[in-house]
Amino acid sequence: MTSPSTAAPAPAPLQLTARDWCLLVALSVLWGSSFFFAKIAVTEIPPLTLVALRVGIAGLALQIVLIAQGHGSPVTDRRFPALFVLGVVNNVIPFSLLFWAQQTLPAGLAAIFNATTPIFTMMLATVFTADDKATWLKIAGIGLGFSGVVLMLGTGLSAGATGHLLAELACLGAALSYGVSALIARRLAAAPPVFLATGQFTGATMVIVPLALIVDAPWTLPAPSLPAIGAVLALALASSAFGYLLYFAIIRSAGATNASLVTYLVPMTAILLGALFLGERLGLFEYAGMVLIIGGVALAQGRLRRLRRTAATNPPGGTG
Repeated sequence: MTSPSTAAPAPAPLQLTARDWCLLVALSVLWGSSFFFAKIAVTEIPPLTLVALRVGIAGLALQIVLIAQGHGSPVTDRRFPALFVLGVVNNVIPFSLLFWAQQTLPAGLAAIFNATTPIFTMMLATVFTADDKATWLKIAGIGLGFSGVVLMLGTGLSAGATGHLLAELACLGAALSYGVSALIARRLAAAPPVFLATGQFTGATMVIVPLALIVDAPWTLPAPSLPAIGAVLALALASSAFGYLLYFAIIRSAGATNASLVTYLVPMTAILLGALFLGERLGLFEYAGMVLIIGGVALAQGRLRRLRRTAATNPPGGTG
């Protein structure tokens, strides 16, 4: 055992380069636009069928990437049962809830509720992991974030919009499901990232396609319009397949913590696209809730403290 006096210094935290920031902004556009594309597609395609199309096309595209890289199918791998579960919890459940909710919710509002995912992840990690317990800072951040959720839910209750409230709760259920999937993914961290993404989309496809066939009977539905078809392809290929590749590239370069910065940017992209192209307008309480949620995530992750430390170390006008 190495003595404390000779122990190697802890590695310096990974920093975001200019390239990483460009990738991060691109990813926020891809994932933020997924709420925009879903809002277009779900007006013509039932939620379960839309999920089946999204994960099926994305899984096929990533399988082609795996083959091009000389890898085999994840279905024959011993880790596929875990990837199957990950596909259900990370794709089938949250996508279905979000698409159902977006039949009535604006794209930007759905994205704001989805930004609670890191809060649920931290809560679950405190209960179910031994190395990621809550601190007073995390507890304060979680409380601040949920105050934003309560503010927005309370607005729906006061307006008597029961259907609207159920859709908002569905978005929170999706965020909770994403939090559970993060704990499952921790156990699969050693696998190649593209392998993980392909495996989870494949597992999700195996579950959702039979459900969509039974519940939606898509062959009886009218043919979707060209805008809806384009939205489906954008959801599957851009937001899902290419989005995951970008996400994993950021993790390899800058680390998972820095990659999680995308959480702060996604709602802004969704709100902007919804306002520009769908005519959506959010109220003051929705924007206030977004500020509280994102502020709570930043506080719980210790980012506000790091910003203060950086400002003290590199005051304005300094060389940095």
